[in-house]
Amino acid sequence: MVIVSGATNGIASFGFALIGTMALATMLDPATAVVFMIVPILAVNVSLVRDLSRRELRSCSRRFWPVIAAALVGTIAGMAVLDSVPQAPLRLGLGVLTLGFVSTAQRRVPLPGISETGTRDVAKTRLGMAGVGAVSGVVFGGTNVGVQLIAYLRSFDLSHGLFVGVVALVFLGLNGIRVAIAGAFGLYPNPILAAASAVAVIPAVAGVAIGKRLRAGIDERFRRALVLGLLTVVGLRLLTGGLGVT
Repeated sequence: MVIVSGATNGIASFGFALIGTMALATMLDPATAVVFMIVPILAVNVSLVRDLSRRELRSCSRRFWPVIAAALVGTIAGMAVLDSVPQAPLRLGLGVLTLGFVSTAQRRVPLPGISETGTRDVAKTRLGMAGVGAVSGVVFGGTNVGVQLIAYLRSFDLSHGLFVGVVALVFLGLNGIRVAIAGAFGLYPNPILAAASAVAVIPAVAGVAIGKRLRAGIDERFRRALVLGLLTVVGLRLLTGGLGVT
């Protein structure tokens, strides 16, 4: 599943953390699935950040530092409560988040949204960035779900290449500190899981490389349908698991 998630990310430029974590959460304790994916997510982000030039890295860091800083604080808070959340509600919540992302990302049925430019402008101030970053960090720290940050960054109308790099930069910072926090909080239940998480870096990075090669030959509409279809299946499986339906 890790290599499939990596390939999906390489093809669609997003989805590794969400697909990998949610798929594992259908088979494992959701908290264990979240912790297991931290190191592979970090490795994937490193591979994507390499596509940014030094000038772009400096520019993005200066522009989005309020988001990154606030998200780091929120991430610590989210990880602090991760081990105390019951499995069934967490699985149910992950399913809702997954299907919620699918509903907002699909383009067949238009959904009502916030169209007021004033609201969007407030969200792009430093204070607004900090607020979005803090809330998103709590969710990401406890679930590996960062689609709310991805949607927020997409609203800045960045070029595709720069958008991918900025997303990777933000999540690189978050996952870098999460590795240390997971160890400090004792979230890895045993050394075997920690070792397996480190080994999973190999198929994760390999999957991204495969996906990048396949991307040019796949229609954009098909790429989106593939990712959203897979997420729908995973989201429904999480919901039924959280509700106790076999």
